[in-house]
Amino acid sequence: MSEPVTIVWFRRDLRLTDNPALGAAAERGGAVIPLFMWCPEDGGDWAPGGAQRWWLHHSLAALSASLEDKGSRLVLRQGPAKETLEELLEATGADAVYWNRRYEPALIDRDRELKSWLQEEAEVEAKSFNSHLLFEPWEVETKGGGPYKVYSPFWRMTQSMPEPDGPGDEPEELASPKSWPDSVGLDSLGLEPTRDWKDGLAAQWTPGEAGARERLDRFLSEGLEEYKDERDFPGREGVSRLSPHLHHGEIGPRLIYREVRRYMKDGRRDLGKAELKQCEHFVKEIFWREFAYHVLYHFPETPTEPLQAKYADFPWDNNKEALKQWQKGQTGYPIVDAGMRQLYATGWMHNRVRMIVASFLVKDLLISWEEGAAWFWDTLVDADLASNTLGWQWAGGCGADAAPYFRIFNPVLQGEKFDGDGDYVRRWVPELAELPNKVLHKPWEAEASTLEEAGVVLGEDYPERIVDHQKARESALAALDAVKG
Repeated sequence: MSEPVTIVWFRRDLRLTDNPALGAAAERGGAVIPLFMWCPEDGGDWAPGGAQRWWLHHSLAALSASLEDKGSRLVLRQGPAKETLEELLEATGADAVYWNRRYEPALIDRDRELKSWLQEEAEVEAKSFNSHLLFEPWEVETKGGGPYKVYSPFWRMTQSMPEPDGPGDEPEELASPKSWPDSVGLDSLGLEPTRDWKDGLAAQWTPGEAGARERLDRFLSEGLEEYKDERDFPGREGVSRLSPHLHHGEIGPRLIYREVRRYMKDGRRDLGKAELKQCEHFVKEIFWREFAYHVLYHFPETPTEPLQAKYADFPWDNNKEALKQWQKGQTGYPIVDAGMRQLYATGWMHNRVRMIVASFLVKDLLISWEEGAAWFWDTLVDADLASNTLGWQWAGGCGADAAPYFRIFNPVLQGEKFDGDGDYVRRWVPELAELPNKVLHKPWEAEASTLEEAGVVLGEDYPERIVDHQKARESALAALDAVKG
């Protein structure tokens, strides 16, 4: 009887530690063939955007190196998935295919069909595992047996459930097949963008499992104890920046959860109630991500349709020129422009600023949340369908646990409150760097002499406001009244 051969299909789980599919394959015995297939067409309308593709290229390179250190290798192929798996099963004689689950609607359907085909027609073992979440979306239910639409009761329910499973270890060894199947070169996948911003991404990030662990270790030692107090200030290093590593599966939520809980329980640190509260706030953010996947799974139409159906008829303006000015960081509102420029330069934006720029687009400009979600999808390295959808529907007042539509952020007050010293705006909007703090977030109120001294000519060096916030607020509320009917 021949030894077993297991294909481990890597997807959004680009790591060796706490990888249930890989661990199960190693425990099964026999040869393990690590596989990554580039088949964006299988994701329907949500193929990875440009920034995600850049990250994926470098993450695959890191994964390949890690596997080689184990005496294994990463086989790269281009899809579609079924045809590729069929070729590999024939070429390798594999009798099992293992993978970790995805939760995007189109991929759930694709995976269900593949599992059925593998088991019933190809007659091989097909197993899927959870590597991406603490709890499966169907495991958390209301008392009535349905899904949650509000975060707070979702959070409370998870806290009454058994502790999530701990992370698995990295396999000690991976047996190789007698002969390796053909693999295409990484460059042939065409993931590296040609846009000028890719160098900016490289300067900010270290994709790969090692980069993820380094990022977590730094946050535990330098940021966790002050997280609640520091997280809203974009000019400070107050957040973990783990989101792109989590999105690509270079680190899993079980490992993060375990390490944070260990930190909180470590008697040597003698954390007081205040410090524990700071840490607990970060734990709640992990569960906010869980909530995003819960909502996407139970309401798969939400990437393109508002969860609250009445907003489907909202009278959007969708001014293309205004949208372009927002995308380029040329709105005339410094905190908004700083965020949009940070996004384009680094593939990431601070969460407080994400809320500010989203509110501005949807409520000051009356441009649909779908336009914002699409731009974030292409430019964020952590563009996650669940979190992106939940966040934009939150901003638009039309989703699960959404901010009411009448809650409209004032970009001036937000800038003054969360960037009072101006460090964030001065970094990303350097043409305003010499303005004093009292007018930095509202340069249109600066005296002519102040502007001259700072070397700023509004309309030339920095744009005039594209809307008056107070008037835009009145228009947004009028639009809301039309929906309320």
